[in-house]
Amino acid sequence: MDAGPIADRARRWPGQVTERTLADGRPILYFDDEASDGPVHTTADARPLLEAPRAGEVRYDVLTGEWVTIAGHRMNRTFLPSAADCPLDPTRDPARPTEVPDSEYDVAVFANRFPSFAPQTAGPVEGAPAVPFGPADAPAYGHCDVVVFSSDHDAAVVDLPAARMRTIVEAWAQRTAAHSADPGVAEVFVFENSGQEIGVTLTHPHGQVYAYPVVAPRTGQLLEQARRHRDATGGNLLADVLAAEQAEGTRVVLAGEHFTAYVPRAARWPVEVHLAPHRDVPDLAALDDAERAELAGLYQELLRRVNRFHPGVERVPYISGWHQAPTGEQRDLGRLHLQLFSLLRAPGKLKYLAGSESGMGAWINDTTPERIAERLREVAS
Repeated sequence: MDAGPIADRARRWPGQVTERTLADGRPILYFDDEASDGPVHTTADARPLLEAPRAGEVRYDVLTGEWVTIAGHRMNRTFLPSAADCPLDPTRDPARPTEVPDSEYDVAVFANRFPSFAPQTAGPVEGAPAVPFGPADAPAYGHCDVVVFSSDHDAAVVDLPAARMRTIVEAWAQRTAAHSADPGVAEVFVFENSGQEIGVTLTHPHGQVYAYPVVAPRTGQLLEQARRHRDATGGNLLADVLAAEQAEGTRVVLAGEHFTAYVPRAARWPVEVHLAPHRDVPDLAALDDAERAELAGLYQELLRRVNRFHPGVERVPYISGWHQAPTGEQRDLGRLHLQLFSLLRAPGKLKYLAGSESGMGAWINDTTPERIAERLREVAS
């Protein structure tokens, strides 16, 4: 008997997606770990909300060539509410409705109520002066999704069941595909901020998806380096970096059939690791079932190792970001990879971006990439 198709079916995500609408017109999607036969997530949002928020604008910095998003409406967004007032909890008491109308869910994805970018665009910011030179200001068109990883307020991604992590990967991939199809979107960024030291405003386990109207500065720099590398060698920069790290081996942290994790040779952060697919993949949506299944397990293993990095620290604050190819021009130069890093340089000590990093963009790392990789190997599960 041919085991191939059976193995493929075992790797496929067995869940389902249900789309509903919140009271102000924002979409909400429920990603369930397992499919159901009957109707699910039928509870309506009964809150008396105003219309969905509109976007601010993007302004061009003529000194750096970068776009800056002006989103003044976010100043008063929800900040570290008590567990009883958490807007990401399920609505278990109709008298205390949240952003998620259902009383239980696996993964919920909805448009942010305080977005940096939104499909509903407004006019120019009131009182803004005319542009003296450079590109004109533009609406901050785009999308900002909140991806809630669990209905459990006290959960953490690292501790979730394997099936839930697989559902999260599916949500990341599907939202990447949906936003990439929008002609007004230039790039999709999937990320998670974890820990109050990072600056999270809600402690409930969640991540976000940003669909930008312009290519972000880091991506622009990477694409330029990739173009130069291709012109000089004919190769893909990110693929060649991965191959070099695999061959040299000193900074490789873990490897699977489809992915390898390594500490970059010029790591900036006291804890930093990249995870890259072996196949030439532009974004999460392009991963096949086998790659998505392996990714779910490797991602949680990396988080476990990061948590063990500093002796005596139970939860290490971190930022994880999926860098993906742009949706339009130069898409062929981009390649999917994860950047996972922490600001915690020692127990109780954070790396602050002070004068050199914040003022000049000149990074100084107080440890070595080789030492980081050695430690991440030492704390393997």
